[in-house]
Amino acid sequence: MPCPHQTEQGVLMEFNHKSVLLHETIDGLQVKPDGTYVDGTLGGAGHAMMVCRKLSAMGRLIGIDQDQDAIIAASERLAGFQQATIIRSNYCHMAEELAKLGIYRVDGILLDLGVSSWQLDNEERGFSYRTDGPLDMRMDNRQSLTASEIVNTYEEEQLYRIIRDYGEERFARKIASNIVRAREEKPLRTTGELNEVIKRSIPAKIRAQGGHPSKRTFQAIRIELNQELEVLSSSLDGMIDMLNDGGRICVITFHSLEDRIVKNIFRSNENPCICPPDFPVCVCGRKSKGQVVTRHPILPSEEEISENLRSKSAKLRIFERKRTD
Repeated sequence: MPCPHQTEQGVLMEFNHKSVLLHETIDGLQVKPDGTYVDGTLGGAGHAMMVCRKLSAMGRLIGIDQDQDAIIAASERLAGFQQATIIRSNYCHMAEELAKLGIYRVDGILLDLGVSSWQLDNEERGFSYRTDGPLDMRMDNRQSLTASEIVNTYEEEQLYRIIRDYGEERFARKIASNIVRAREEKPLRTTGELNEVIKRSIPAKIRAQGGHPSKRTFQAIRIELNQELEVLSSSLDGMIDMLNDGGRICVITFHSLEDRIVKNIFRSNENPCICPPDFPVCVCGRKSKGQVVTRHPILPSEEEISENLRSKSAKLRIFERKRTD
């Protein structure tokens, strides 16, 4: 059920988010009743609640999220589970936050990356290109930098590279140029104003063929603002190190850049050897930390996509730790 709560702006709204690949992810974690698990992107606690239901009184679930609205909603939803501990933080600080609780090894970790339905549907958060709201896009509103500052202060070449690399947008050069030209007249403050600039930058014939013209650019700005790829790429190795023998990490991604990072880091932890291929034996001393469970990512079923269109681009990858220490 949707969870009504007061947002930080004091407006009563519903934190409504449908968890993607829910059963596939929980099955992939192989939850042990007495185990310790971490949901690093707690959101509305859909995955976390399923984990809690599988835990005994000795089990433990630590939920982490940087979004205060998610913390409020998840706290209400998990109020009946004594196993649950909720922390407001970024998952890149997982090791430090767990250490404060005296936890140094866990049996499973879950990351459900990207933007929640709640964030997209709440126009005041500025994530969506389908509604008009402030150019915000902060996943943690304690940070000062907003999407508006990126759009209005970054040099044209910076904007071009962000939109090209993070949005994989073929018209990145034109969009960046038009943003700079538009903000010379007046700052761009709303999603609607940015939408109009992007729309003018893409030929009408191309706009008619694909999805919303702003999708890739909004994705790029959001990734840059929240440092999503840097956080992911710098965190996964450490998470794998925290897993107990047989512990698993499950990561759900929603675009190719995230998925590539997860795939490559999982592979390098399975096969870390850097010796030249013609060496008869390994001399680098790097040992495998486990195995990739999903040789190909797990995708949502046609039924799930029909019920939740936002799940269409989701991919689940799983890694299992094998400790030798």
